[in-house]
Amino acid sequence: MVELADEPAPLRRFFAVGCEDRARAEWRAIDKAQLLGRIASSPVGGLEPVHAVAELPPKAISDLALSPGEVRDLGRRWPRRWVALDGAPQD
Repeated sequence: MVELADEPAPLRRFFAVGCEDRARAEWRAIDKAQLLGRIASSPVGGLEPVHAVAELPPKAISDLALSPGEVRDLGRRWPRRWVALDGAPQD
C-alpha cells in the first residue's frame, strides 16, 4: 500500500519481482514502491501494506521478459493476466 500525496487513502500497488526468495522479493518491491510514495505503516482495510500475492509461473516470467532481480511495476489493478483470480480481493 503506497500513500500518494493526491490520494485520500493508501493505494494497493502490484509489482512483478524476478527473485525466487519471497522475503527478498518483498523487500525489492518495497524499494521500488518507495520511489512512488510513502509505504503505509499499518494494515489498510484488512490488507497488509506489503505481502507477496503469488509466485509467478515460468510462463508469466517469460511473457514479462523479467530478468533475475528485476522489479516491474504492474500498476494498481489486479494483475489477472499473470496471477490467478483465486486470491483476488473481492470488491
